[in-house]
Amino acid sequence: MSQSHRDLPPTNDVGTLRDWVLRVGRPPVSWLIHRWYDVHVHRDDLMPRTGPVLLAPNHVGYLDGPLLVVTAARPVHAMIKREMFTGAFRHVLNAGGQIPLDRFNVDAHAVKLAVRVLRDGKVLAIYPEGSRGAGDGRFVKRGWAYLAMVTGAPVVPVAVFGSRLPGTSVSALPPRGQRVDVVYGEPIAVSPQSWPRRSSDVFALTADLQKQFREHIERAQQDYNGVLPGAAPDAEGPEPGSISSDDTVTGDKP
Repeated sequence: MSQSHRDLPPTNDVGTLRDWVLRVGRPPVSWLIHRWYDVHVHRDDLMPRTGPVLLAPNHVGYLDGPLLVVTAARPVHAMIKREMFTGAFRHVLNAGGQIPLDRFNVDAHAVKLAVRVLRDGKVLAIYPEGSRGAGDGRFVKRGWAYLAMVTGAPVVPVAVFGSRLPGTSVSALPPRGQRVDVVYGEPIAVSPQSWPRRSSDVFALTADLQKQFREHIERAQQDYNGVLPGAAPDAEGPEPGSISSDDTVTGDKP
């Protein structure tokens, strides 16, 4: 079946991502994480139980991904940097329907898979900040705004605290027993926009989403005594093409 300009980018040439591994694997992973860490989930009732959802969590450490998978009320397909798809871990990620992403170039195939997830009425997670770092939302990329604009999926901001201790590597795990808080926010409604979608429109929506994303993180800090770890000694960001909270753009990549 052909697709109209309104439906661009086309997704009838990519298959539906499987999620049975997520459904089967989540309970034991959840048990393990809750046994190892003091996990507290707040306001997860705000996440829509049906239809497409775009989860937008802050990103401070290696534990963020597993935390999101086990705390979300529904199976989550995440856009993950393609460097993680190596060795045996690659098979686990592929079997779980996760999407490898080239963070430094336009990755048309990853975009199509992400749009397909949302058009199928499923949950997609994308880290607005791109790389792991301070987790304060000061720098974000534009991909989440584009995906929301294409599909009209509501954006649910998520704030994670405690998944990395201050001064530690972005790859470090917190010690056993560490309190970890995952705070879901109010869904942000986004009206779908048909093709063509101008760069200026994507930029404007990114700035608006970033403002609400940062407000959610700050509000969650106040409500639940959340502590962000600050900059890491080996932080990768901000990535090229990131928009800062003062509307400047870093580098020249998307």
